[in-house]
Amino acid sequence: MGFKQQLNDQFARLGKVLANGRRLELLEYLAQGERSVEGLARVSGLSVANTSQHLQRMQQAGLVTARREGNRVIYRIADDDVVELLDVFRRVGERHLAEVRRMVDDHLHRKDDLEPVSPEELVERCRQGLVTLIDVRPEEEYAAGHIPGALNLDVDELERRLAELDPEREVIAYCRGPYCALSFDAVERLRKAGFRSRRLEAGFPEWRLAGLPVSDRDEEAAERDS
Repeated sequence: MGFKQQLNDQFARLGKVLANGRRLELLEYLAQGERSVEGLARVSGLSVANTSQHLQRMQQAGLVTARREGNRVIYRIADDDVVELLDVFRRVGERHLAEVRRMVDDHLHRKDDLEPVSPEELVERCRQGLVTLIDVRPEEEYAAGHIPGALNLDVDELERRLAELDPEREVIAYCRGPYCALSFDAVERLRKAGFRSRRLEAGFPEWRLAGLPVSDRDEEAAERDS
C-alpha cells in the first residue's frame, strides 16, 4: 500500500469516529466548555457508560482531551480545529442534503424565518447600545464563556424575567450554534410578548472561533473587584 493510501486511511479514522450522531452532539456540548462524563451524560440523555465509551473513541482519534479531577474525568475539545470541523459538517450537510434542509425548515425556520443578525452587525449594534443581548444556554455553559455584556436568561425562565428587558430595545438571542433550538424558542416567545427580537446567526463556539471578544465569570468578578 502506497503512502497516499495509508495517509487517506488515517484521515478516514476521523470519519469513522464522527459517523455517529451522538458523538457529534457530545462535541457540540464540549464546544461550549469542558465537562465531566456525568455532566455530558446528563445533558445528552445518554447513560454514563455509553457517554464514556463515545468520549474514549473520540479521545483515541485526537478530537478531545481528558484530565482527572478527583474521581471525575473532565473532557474538553482538543482545539478550535474541531469546532471548525463541526461547522463545516453543518454547512456541507445543509447545502447538499435535502433532508437536512427540510428538517431545518420544518423544525426551526417555522419558528423564525427572519434574517438572523451577523456577528459583525451585532458588534456594531452593541457598541452603539442599540440592543439587549441574551445568552439562553444553561448557566454552566454561560459561566464557562459568553459574549461580553450578554444576560444569561434560560429559555424556561425567560417569561418570568421579561421585566429585566428594555421593551424599547431589540433583543438578540444566541445559544450553542446555528441549529440550536434554544435561540429559536427564545425569539418566538419574545415576539409573542411584544418584543422586537432576532437570533444571532452563529452560536457561541463560532463567535469565539472568529476571534471575537469573550468573557467568563472569573474575568467579570476580577473586573468588579478591581
